[in-house]
Amino acid sequence: MSIFEKASRSKLRFASVKGGIGMTIEDLWDLPLQSSTGRVNLDDIARALNRQLKAADGDVSFVDPERKSDERIQLAFDVVRHVINVKLSENAAHREAHDKAAKKQRILEIIAAQDDKALMEKPREELLKELEGI
Repeated sequence: MSIFEKASRSKLRFASVKGGIGMTIEDLWDLPLQSSTGRVNLDDIARALNRQLKAADGDVSFVDPERKSDERIQLAFDVVRHVINVKLSENAAHREAHDKAAKKQRILEIIAAQDDKALMEKPREELLKELEGI
């Protein structure tokens, strides 16, 4: 069973670090990775869940080794981490595509400049002949 199936079957909700109502898995996709304006973001949610997991590790039960709340926190953390990883991959792919497009544009500009230079080096008579042929 995938983490998303487990999360949706258990009606998992994510508490906003800033308070407010719980967010659904779908809401996570709309959040930014980070925010400098204090807006709710994936990094803050993941960090809060990580703190909860670390705090739960220190609270060991010798009677009840299966702690259901820890499983929900781990599941929530795994879902948020997956969303972060997908968004990071998408951002990297977007940056790569942008860089390729910028390089292609630069190459086209250089080719155009070289064509202009070659055209400017032609004698006037040859240019007039080309002009008549157009």
